[in-house]
Amino acid sequence: MGVNEAGGDDVRVYYEDLSEYDYQDQDEFTDRESGFYALSYRPAYTRLNIGWLEAGRPYPTGTVPAVFVEKLRAVQEVQWVNVYLGLHECDLCPEGEAPEGNGEVRIPGGPGIAYAAPFLITHYITAHGYQPPQAFMDAVLAVDLDMWAATRWPDVPFPWVPDDAERMLE
Repeated sequence: MGVNEAGGDDVRVYYEDLSEYDYQDQDEFTDRESGFYALSYRPAYTRLNIGWLEAGRPYPTGTVPAVFVEKLRAVQEVQWVNVYLGLHECDLCPEGEAPEGNGEVRIPGGPGIAYAAPFLITHYITAHGYQPPQAFMDAVLAVDLDMWAATRWPDVPFPWVPDDAERMLE
């Protein structure tokens, strides 16, 4: 495993891997089919940061299994978390060539732990060689993707949503 020290002066959101997520107090899941319906709640589980990279900060690099990347992309197709109006541009890419992301992904880990990653995480892995912690990769590979993909509103593709979550119906 190597470390990449990307240069640049465009400041973005950075969190060390496996540090406690505190960017938002609540998690908000948006219905992927309507784009309008959402539910939000204050998580009872601990959220750990994964893949919040920033130019000028070192990050672990190395190869990751292709099956992991494929599954992570598939999860991102069915789960929309904390999608807001603004976009985050990859500041590791040359200006004018950077993809943009909006939102996050939640992956259940061990008891009481969920991983919180930016939507650009697959880009960071494939374009910049970022290597997430093994615990995150194992958790992604453990996701029951068929069940998550079959989930329809008012349910969302994440198993730990409390029954009293606030639902926005329009």
